[in-house]
Amino acid sequence: MATNDPENARRILNRLRRARGQLDAVINAVERELPCRDVVTQLAAVSSALDRAGFAIIATAMKDCVADPESALAEDGITTEELEKLFMTLA
Repeated sequence: MATNDPENARRILNRLRRARGQLDAVINAVERELPCRDVVTQLAAVSSALDRAGFAIIATAMKDCVADPESALAEDGITTEELEKLFMTLA
């Protein structure tokens, strides 16, 4: 993921690290045979964190693509049409 905004990249990485921690909590809950409610609650948190990270990644790519479509295509090999398809996979 190429981006011209290091702050945005940092935020995305933080979201992904948070999701990794939440996934560890899910694994721990299953290993400890915690109640279904606890496992599903943690799993929902992981899913939400991953979705937010995915949307942030796509939003960044869309901004870059709209600002300079030729550069986005040259750097990432991605078109606005492909970004739309990627967005819909998360929706």
